[in-house]
Amino acid sequence: MTLIERSRESFDENWFFHKGDIHIPYAVKGGMTGGLTDCAKREEGEWLDIAYVDKEAQQAQEGWEAVRLPHDWCPDGSFINDPSMGSRAGSHGYLYTGVGFYRKWFTIPADQLGRKISLCFDGVTGRSTVWVNGHLIGERFGGYTSFVYDITDVLRYGSEGDNIVLVKVDATDYEGWWYEGSGIYRHVWLQSTDSLHVAQWGTFITATEVSESHAAVKIETKVLNESASNRAFELITVITERAGGRQVAEQAIRSSVDGLDEITVEQKLTITEPELWSPEHPYLYAAVTELYENGVLIDQFDTSFGVRTIHFDAVRGFLLNGNVYPIKGTCNHQDFAGVGVAMPRALIAYKLSLLKEMGCNAYRSAHHPPSPELLELCDELGLLVMDENRKLDSSSRGMDELKSMILRDRNHPSVILWSLENEEVLEGTVMGARILKSMTELAHKLDPTRPTMAAMNHGWSSGGYAEAVDIVGYNYGHRGADVDGRRKYPNRLIIGSESSSYTTTRGIYADDPNKGYCSSHGTNIPSWGSSPEKSWSDVMEHPYLTGIFVWTGFDYRGEPTPYEWPCINSHFGMMDTCGFPKDVYYLMKALWTEEPLVHLLPHWNWPELIGQTIRVTAYTNCDSIELFLNGRSLGERVVKPHRSLDFDIAYEPGELKAVGKIGGVIAAEGKRVTTGKPHAIWLEPNRTVIQADGLDVAAVRVSIVDENGNVVPYADSHVDFYVEGSGALIGVGNGNPSSHESDKASSRRAFNGLALALLQAGADAGSITLKAISAGLQSADAIIEVS
Repeated sequence: MTLIERSRESFDENWFFHKGDIHIPYAVKGGMTGGLTDCAKREEGEWLDIAYVDKEAQQAQEGWEAVRLPHDWCPDGSFINDPSMGSRAGSHGYLYTGVGFYRKWFTIPADQLGRKISLCFDGVTGRSTVWVNGHLIGERFGGYTSFVYDITDVLRYGSEGDNIVLVKVDATDYEGWWYEGSGIYRHVWLQSTDSLHVAQWGTFITATEVSESHAAVKIETKVLNESASNRAFELITVITERAGGRQVAEQAIRSSVDGLDEITVEQKLTITEPELWSPEHPYLYAAVTELYENGVLIDQFDTSFGVRTIHFDAVRGFLLNGNVYPIKGTCNHQDFAGVGVAMPRALIAYKLSLLKEMGCNAYRSAHHPPSPELLELCDELGLLVMDENRKLDSSSRGMDELKSMILRDRNHPSVILWSLENEEVLEGTVMGARILKSMTELAHKLDPTRPTMAAMNHGWSSGGYAEAVDIVGYNYGHRGADVDGRRKYPNRLIIGSESSSYTTTRGIYADDPNKGYCSSHGTNIPSWGSSPEKSWSDVMEHPYLTGIFVWTGFDYRGEPTPYEWPCINSHFGMMDTCGFPKDVYYLMKALWTEEPLVHLLPHWNWPELIGQTIRVTAYTNCDSIELFLNGRSLGERVVKPHRSLDFDIAYEPGELKAVGKIGGVIAAEGKRVTTGKPHAIWLEPNRTVIQADGLDVAAVRVSIVDENGNVVPYADSHVDFYVEGSGALIGVGNGNPSSHESDKASSRRAFNGLALALLQAGADAGSITLKAISAGLQSADAIIEVS
């Protein structure tokens, strides 16, 4: 039976991957027969001597590896001390990128003939080239925006034969100065529609006149006619509660569109007593767009959206739904231990949940557009988003990238800002201002509901540059530039677009240049950096600063700072590359949450320092702290708002405890104990039940503990992992910024007591058993149900 409605199927399975370049000459005729780019029978004949240019690649089909997308081949490689890799020394984490090929064999049923078939790529690193059945379909440079190829004409349908898609990925040119990975690292989709259909990213939903009683919702729908004749249609839009499915509004409209043309249909609906979206209440609606022709449903397009209002004020800062809402944000790249940038949805959700637990309410996708999945999860979990364009560029390619980002992302209630650039050389120049003004004008045309901004680290007061955007971002404004800019331009809208850059290493309490470690006391931070306390107290003192985006939520591969090799990743994160909290994580939680908290650093295992003075720091949001050492009170001190406390204590083994009080009443406690020797392994999955979809992931925290179950803060035991059942080990990590172990091995050495194992579900229900073994330690098992 012929498919009538739209279909969008995952195209991630059954690919084959080849590492290394293969020469494929440019085709001087349309299409080929056989070879690497086609799967048809090789034809012979003198007439093919000119046309057939791919025959040399025929032999290159041997030795390919089966893979499933998303895929990043870099973590499979070895770390190489070669400063030339990356746009600057170590910027790509000392992992080789290179060139790779992906090839997939597939069939298209005969009943699809006459429909429009598209290949949709969510993101491919570097420069990609795509062939289908010997036809060069397209070339693209840009790894962060989504793109679509119409492959209708070059497919074989039914008995015509099979199809081949070949994708070359050249990751040797870098877009950024951080780890970007290599490969088809986001999802691919095969889409089928009628020739009359809703266009790609074809709806734009805005809510106006928002009040407790009602919200006026305007929906613009672009209908595309890719047939030659005029087509009349009926467009019906139904708005439902996304969670419960209850219908809240509906409207139908009739129209027509000329052949090979498009039309934008505008509808206005009303939602009574709307639920407003916010990070604390991430309530979503669904707009279901149905396209009928002669009473037959020929297309259905679903759009998730939220009802909320945003406003930036020169005095009060950011207002969400009419209320002042200080932005507590973090900047983030998109990689993670074990997988690089090929992030399963469950791991993205895991990272976002860790940020929310810290008190974070906003996410900056630095310095590039995020994946579609990340924005969907920010909508669902409740995080504001600064959606960032890759770079300052008003060329046709640059404007196409910006347009793609905005059209794709403008219905997400989480997105509150379009950041058009980050720290560009031309900031503060008249040429830069012209480029930025053109980009702002395009952004306003595509989406007049959100402001534009630039994340600037210089040039705020020259060349008319800052005036080319709606909001001026101050990167590291804690140096005084933001307050000074306020004095000069009292009506300027300001945001702390990048703050702190506080370099620390989890579990390390003295700087160690040889090993590439930074003290958790923050004694070796860059010249432009500061304590998060300084950045946040500025916002509390000056509300017009709106909020901050701390650099960064997580350590990330590449850009090792302040040390290069042996470091292979940054030290900026509130958490390490595995998502394990550093001490500074608890500082942010104390600054950003109201839940009473006391956290002490350092750990309390210093046998070589008995009797010597140790610096102890308490992070807290309580009014006062009383410190106890082995039951003896060391006195009580008042805590200044948004500040930590430092103590000098003569070390003795045992228990160091801090009691936090609010209004004179004990509200929280924190303590450090001297642990015993490593005794056992302890496994803690973040989830004990995952889906049997071949995609879902559980992150297992691996701890080295003493006989009393305390994590041994210096333990570096080598742990071997064994997996049985319906799943597989897809990656490991330990958060050590100087570890050169493979993230794709079946073992990992603990770093300061911790390591990580990532388990991915299979396609069949059952269970996964993870066994962790280390010489001299009690082993451990963890069971994950797969259903």
